[in-house]
Amino acid sequence: MNKKSGSANYSELDDVYGSLELSKTLPKSQFPTEERDPRNVFSAIRDELMLDGNSRQNLATFCQTWVDDEIRELMDLSIDKNMIDKDEYPQTAELESRCVRMLADLWHSPDPENTLGCSTIGSSEAAMLGGLALKWQWRKKRAAQGKSTDKPNLICGPVQICWHKFARYFDVELREVPLEGDRLILNAEEVLKRADENTIGVVPTLGVTFTCQYEPVKEISDALDQLQKDTGLDIPIHVDGASGGFLAPFCAPELEWDFRLPRVKSVNSSGHKFGLAPLGAGWVVWREAKDLPEELIFNVNYLGGNMPTFALNFSRPGGQIVAQYYNFLRLGRNGYAKIHNACYATAQYLSREIEKLGPFEILFDGDSKSGIPALAWKIKEGAKVSYSLYDIADKLRSRGWQVPAYSMPANREDMVIQRILVRHGVSLDLASLLVDDFKRTLEYFETHPVSVPLSDKDGTSFNHS
Repeated sequence: MNKKSGSANYSELDDVYGSLELSKTLPKSQFPTEERDPRNVFSAIRDELMLDGNSRQNLATFCQTWVDDEIRELMDLSIDKNMIDKDEYPQTAELESRCVRMLADLWHSPDPENTLGCSTIGSSEAAMLGGLALKWQWRKKRAAQGKSTDKPNLICGPVQICWHKFARYFDVELREVPLEGDRLILNAEEVLKRADENTIGVVPTLGVTFTCQYEPVKEISDALDQLQKDTGLDIPIHVDGASGGFLAPFCAPELEWDFRLPRVKSVNSSGHKFGLAPLGAGWVVWREAKDLPEELIFNVNYLGGNMPTFALNFSRPGGQIVAQYYNFLRLGRNGYAKIHNACYATAQYLSREIEKLGPFEILFDGDSKSGIPALAWKIKEGAKVSYSLYDIADKLRSRGWQVPAYSMPANREDMVIQRILVRHGVSLDLASLLVDDFKRTLEYFETHPVSVPLSDKDGTSFNHS
């Protein structure tokens, strides 16, 4: 084809990698002076992104890596919608409100139609909003009693880093219960040891990032009920349901962890984890409107009415909210249960197969009543092996698998465990291929013993998100 034939320009038919623009490396520090052909720039950036690896093989992350084609189309339609602008995009605001009411219903709010909540950029922001509400409620109560508000504290178990950020940013003492022996999660006994008149709340986690287990919310709630009877201390609960908030309602509906317990005042969860939405979706919902202090609510006028808003971020895309609402409508309770139960089945299969390999002790096996669809294990005490779990993680990366190994938090830094998250899209077939690679990895170490095993000091990373 010559330069004038057809509808395409000659430059568009030229080979990208033969272009003068790609005969040099891309600018990496200095802001470029000249404009470039968009096709060439796109191709070069696309090639660099290949180095990130395949997100579907990332068994460390909780975040969603598979979405429907319809979600991609809805995200395209919403790419220019700034959801914070309620006046300009009132229907996106309406979809957000519908999602909040649906979540309030899912989590057994006594008044789903009139409770309060909002979307966030992720569960970390949502957790901080829940923490802020706890602090303000406590401070108002103390001020009304004429008591000091100088030393608020928050009790939790081994938590995600967002709670450490909350404590530092908003000047709250974080009473994070250290691990002890075989106790790897928070329990009621440890909560009562630390609770006092300055405790703004207790945060059990429904799906601890380290061991994947649910912390006993009802047990803690019952203990705090008794504490109030004995001492008068009324300490609320905020549940960090980043993962479990979109799992337990569908796969363990009999588990009492949510607003069925009156002491649970708020819940945060991550829409882009087991809520199956694209990255950038989180939610926080309060049991009743009165559980969110009015001083923290900003009213935005749109369509002649006021809409209450409460968030840390301001401008952000609306597509994730639209996609979340799509998932709620498309899947319903039965659809979510079907997808997540398949994930649990795959996690339990992996647990059985890895345990058969010999030197491993399963710490969590993917039981839907006690944790998320995942498994965690350690090397058995006294096992005579030359390698560490870090060596296994490093070797599996050669086949693209990211299976993190990490040491536990205080006071069990001596314990190293490994973990696999099973998300939507991690099929049983993929799991069987992982088991094959796992076997080959162990066979390799048998014939090539490790002289100096890797440790957490060698730079092995762990994805908490």
